Amino acid sequence: MNTDAPAPMERWNTLPWKHLQRNVFKLQTRIYRAACRGDVTTVRMLQRLLMHSWSAKLLAVRKVTQDNQGKKTPGVDGVQSLTPPQRLTLARTLTRDGMAAPVRRVWLPKPSTPELRPLGIPTLHDRAGQALVKSALEPEWEARFAPHSYGFRPGRSCQDAIEAIFTAIGHKAKYVLDADIEKCFDRIDQTARLTKVHTSPSLHRQLQAWLKAGVLDQGTLFPTDTGSMQGGNLSPLLACSALHGLEAHIGKTFPRSGSRRFQTPNVVVYADDLVILHEDRTVVERCQAVVSEWLREMGLALKPSKTRITHTLDVAEGTPGFDFLGFQIRQYPVGKTKSGKDCRGRLHGFKTRITPSPTAMQRHVEALRKTIDRHRHAEQEALLNALNPQIMGWSAYYAHVGSARAFQRLDHPVYAMLWGWAVSRHPKKAKHWIARKYWRVDDGHGWRFQPANRTKPLARHDHTPHQRYVKVQGTRSP
Repeated sequence: MNTDAPAPMERWNTLPWKHLQRNVFKLQTRIYRAACRGDVTTVRMLQRLLMHSWSAKLLAVRKVTQDNQGKKTPGVDGVQSLTPPQRLTLARTLTRDGMAAPVRRVWLPKPSTPELRPLGIPTLHDRAGQALVKSALEPEWEARFAPHSYGFRPGRSCQDAIEAIFTAIGHKAKYVLDADIEKCFDRIDQTARLTKVHTSPSLHRQLQAWLKAGVLDQGTLFPTDTGSMQGGNLSPLLACSALHGLEAHIGKTFPRSGSRRFQTPNVVVYADDLVILHEDRTVVERCQAVVSEWLREMGLALKPSKTRITHTLDVAEGTPGFDFLGFQIRQYPVGKTKSGKDCRGRLHGFKTRITPSPTAMQRHVEALRKTIDRHRHAEQEALLNALNPQIMGWSAYYAHVGSARAFQRLDHPVYAMLWGWAVSRHPKKAKHWIARKYWRVDDGHGWRFQPANRTKPLARHDHTPHQRYVKVQGTRSP
């Protein structure tokens, strides 16, 4: 008897979600183990079983209609929300028929640049189908991805990539190739991407239909012969799978040699950003040529304006250090009292510091300023409810590196913006009156931006405790 089949009188709000998640997780674990031992036949059979599973279909619909942040964003069909009975109907009709609707294009501003980034919004039906296919493909690729690939993977984050860089340069200063792939999602070759995915014929046809569905931009339908629009559930996984093999190619081109004391370059990849580190500048320059040649087969190229070779310590190579994922990574010469030591007790002569980048701090201050401007006429409690998640989330992102000084420097502009917000509301009141109204000054805890009714005060950056981050092991996956 098939216990995973839909019951005739099911209700969305009474479904046993933990039981459904357990069913899907068991199948994904079997796919992962079969992929680890290279059993392609079993992988294909289990993927087909998962995509026909009632549990997987329900979870895919729930993800795109309830869990995702863009759950109310409509596609070309204008459908932006579903009732519980409609969600059940969508789950029952979720099939891979080789068809796809065009995606709706939305232009979003890029941070710190005047450029706009295209975002593609599929219909809810296609989003649910992509979530279902991703749940089947992701376990297979988790068994195949390189150890130092961290972008858009379960159980991995930007902090893992930063910790990998810290481990690579912790005992030796190195040259760095800081590279960015130009328009990775827009220019990647679709044929090469589908060939690398190497899946079943039916799933291949469905992936091809989604890639070639076209883009509807301001009422005009444009073909999509290359790349894939950012915004779908499958785009990050397909991009990571298309770039899979770069780390292995670098390791094969520059193999480790114990007799020559030559170490393979360290490669850290996060989506379309990559960093290659080695103590020899010539090796790094050769790596840049090898990467450019390897990317050409996928229809991609490095972006010249965001690709450079620098050194983590040597000032003679220009400005030392580099920025990566919002972090500034740099090494400073220090004396023997602050220098680390290697396994033989020899001094390094430098100290590695990873801090929030100045650009990231400036963007954060601008985001806080926009939030305060939007709440110019709102109550103080509403402003607190809007600012606290921003401050706490940004501080938690940088809590694992040396951020104490950066957190302290942010308190002054935040206070200045809040003081301007308070003064603009009461231009004829004295400063002492304004301070007593919006700040709790006499409570023994310093100046706290907090209403008099004792609600939660404004979160401060420097109140975030430092936490040592534990990097995920290279071959581990949840």
